Formats: sequence, structure tokens, C-alpha cells
Amino acid sequence: MSFLERIEERAGAAELRAASYRMLGLKRGATCVDVGCGAGHAVAELARKGLKVTGVDADPEAVEAARVRAPGAMFHVAHSDGLPLEDGSMDGYRALRLFHLLADPGPTIAEAHRVLRPGGRIVVGGQDYGFVLIDSSDQDLTDVIRLGLESRTVSPRAVRTLRDVLLDTGFHEAEVVVHTEVVTDHKLMAEQLKAAAAAAVEKALITQDDADSWLAEQARRGHRDRFLAVLPTVLVGAQR
Repeated sequence: MSFLERIEERAGAAELRAASYRMLGLKRGATCVDVGCGAGHAVAELARKGLKVTGVDADPEAVEAARVRAPGAMFHVAHSDGLPLEDGSMDGYRALRLFHLLADPGPTIAEAHRVLRPGGRIVVGGQDYGFVLIDSSDQDLTDVIRLGLESRTVSPRAVRTLRDVLLDTGFHEAEVVVHTEVVTDHKLMAEQLKAAAAAAVEKALITQDDADSWLAEQARRGHRDRFLAVLPTVLVGAQR
């Protein structure tokens, strides 16, 4: 199972997807595109709700996995700023876990505006890495390691700009919802913690000894049921 699939199958991820569907507010028979669809969890769930769903992802392997998960849906391998969809062909547009990968969200939001019909709904968002909270006995070191986590993405704080970008692109009635996932199982975060610490070492923010000590502390917390991470995700909805 891929790292992204493990993330999507956490209970908090399922709740986040459900929150995004409520913000879309689409009825049976409506058309919807899920951009950055990954392995197709949202596409499959939306299809089960009676929507006509199209999944789009730039990763061909992710799209192949998504086809297996949602065999009745349409899929395209494409980038978010060049969707193979007709103007005004969609009632809904959804994109999560995407904007931290983009240097500029503007072209992607402009493309969303193009493919949505007048009155269509958009829901975009993702994690703002500047607000990730991890408990530790050395919070200063943890904050530096969090910067390492941020350094692994192109735009780690992009989602806080999305309301502005939507309004500037011509969307209206924008609303912002923050969905917070609380993780107390160290195993669910172990890979991300290792990656963050490694990135902090690579950026010369900390030493390898610092990283090893911090990771050992987090593992001990996990063994003692004292691990805590709080992961806020920002959802922004608007109307075309």
C-alpha cells in the first residue's frame, strides 16, 4: 500500500473527505471532477453517492490504482492547470492535497473556473504545514524539525492564500472551514516524522544526533501512549 493510500485510509481522512462533500452540496446526477485524485478514494465515494465523477491526476500509477477502486468513473492523466474537460461542463470541482505541490495556485484555480458551469461549486484545500502541532519535551527542536517538514514541499503554506485566489479569480460566497485531525498512534505518523527529521538535517537546521534523539523520544511516546500530533486542514468553498 502506498504512503498516500495509508493517509487516505486513516479515520480522520475519511472525515475530511466527508466534510468536503458536504461543502460541495451536489445532488445525484451532478457532474464533478476530483483533481489530484490520487488512488481514487474520493472518486469512488462520490460515485456511490450517485454523482458522475471524473478523476484527474498527473501520476499515471495513481490513476491506474484509482481505476481499480472506482471502475465506473472516468479518469485522465493530466496536470491541474490543463484539464481535458469542456468549458462549463462540471457542476462541482474538488481538489485536496494538491496546492502544497504547486508554485502558484493561480493557473489551477483559473482552470477550475473555466470547467465549472455558472453556479457550480468548488472546494479546495489541504494541510497548512505552518500549523502542524507535535508534542515533545523539546518544543524548540520540534519547531525546527517542522520547518524541515515544510522544506519537503514547494508551497507548504499555500492553502492560507486560497480564499484570496478564489475571490480574485471571480468566485464568490467563499467560506473557510478548518478540519482538525488528532493522531495519537505513533505508527500512523512514523514515516512523516522520519522524513521531517531527515529534511531538517539535510537543510543543516539540526544535527543527525538531534534528529536521532528526537525520533527516539517520539517512538518512546508512542510506546507509552503519549504521542500526539494535531493536523489542521483548511477547506475553502466558493461558487462560480
